[in-house]
Amino acid sequence: MAEVFYSFQSMLPPWFVTWQFFIIAIGIFLFFLLLRKIFVKYIFHLILRLTKKTKTELDTYILLAFEKPLRVLFIIIGLYLSLNYLTDYLSLKPIYQVILLKIFRSSIIILLAWGTFNLTSSSSLLIEKLRERYNFQIDKLLIPFVAKVLRFVVVALAISIVAQEWEYDVNGLVAGLGLGGLAFALAAKDTVGNIFGGIVIITEKPFSLGDWIQTPSVEGTVEDITFRSTRIRTFAQALVTIPNSTLANEPVTNWSRMGKRRITFNLGISYTTPREKIDKVVKEIRYMLENHPEIHKDTIFVRFDKFNESSLDIFLYFFTNTTNWGEWLRVKEDCNLKILEILENEGVSIAFPSRSIYFEKPLVDQKIKMTK
Repeated sequence: MAEVFYSFQSMLPPWFVTWQFFIIAIGIFLFFLLLRKIFVKYIFHLILRLTKKTKTELDTYILLAFEKPLRVLFIIIGLYLSLNYLTDYLSLKPIYQVILLKIFRSSIIILLAWGTFNLTSSSSLLIEKLRERYNFQIDKLLIPFVAKVLRFVVVALAISIVAQEWEYDVNGLVAGLGLGGLAFALAAKDTVGNIFGGIVIITEKPFSLGDWIQTPSVEGTVEDITFRSTRIRTFAQALVTIPNSTLANEPVTNWSRMGKRRITFNLGISYTTPREKIDKVVKEIRYMLENHPEIHKDTIFVRFDKFNESSLDIFLYFFTNTTNWGEWLRVKEDCNLKILEILENEGVSIAFPSRSIYFEKPLVDQKIKMTK
């Protein structure tokens, strides 16, 4: 059979024989494109359905992270085998086959790094799931920071491995970076300061993601922290980015970590209120607060405080159990309505700013003199 094939091949024109090998190479590539389509449409979705039925979600995250690299892998294998077939036919120098092999190996390394990078990008969600499942403690602020560090490490390792594959001296590169480290540090001292500021924030944990904080420069909710800066969403929905070095050296008030939330004000009643009424109103307001289910019982002050210019002031100082602003407003409103009810029941009126003017002589006498 081989003799018949070669005798038949010798009868064909030279250009047809040459194109025959190109067509076979293209056929190899198209075959792997077909395999890629079958894998994506049937096999991958079948494996994905099976992983979703398992107890852990780790295998699903890994599979989704490597989905696109696996698709590209079929194209790379098809290209490599078809080009390798052509180099064998064309009898090219071995150096070309070595270069082709290095390109193939570098592509595999890049695909592995790509999938790992995707996995570290979803590591915040992955760590959160693991934390919920195994009930271990980890600060929410630490999760995205660790994910960014892992992505940086993946990219750095991929570059160094590819460089070694092409026989570049990575140790010399690292030594060169060491020699230029001082110049780099001087040029990027602000950036380095921000990185260390981020490390200080991560280790000391003055706040976490989602906390409501207040600094001399901004007040709002923490959305994200990166190597350089922290992003805070203000209550006006503006996004403020603060360098970590600045934030690490500022006093930070974390309102989200309040155990209770304060309510304090002066209640002004009119000067015509009798002493007995004042004493009864003070006692009833204090009793109402002490028995209110949403008021903290440890610190409640209700006292007749001072004689103001146009009112007798009752000082109120107490705390709500909730620290949520919306709930705090609701509890405050409920207390205000109950205080109004107490004043109405006792017939005590709230004072308003006023002034009394006294004349030495009756105003009627003055009018009589003016008419004369």
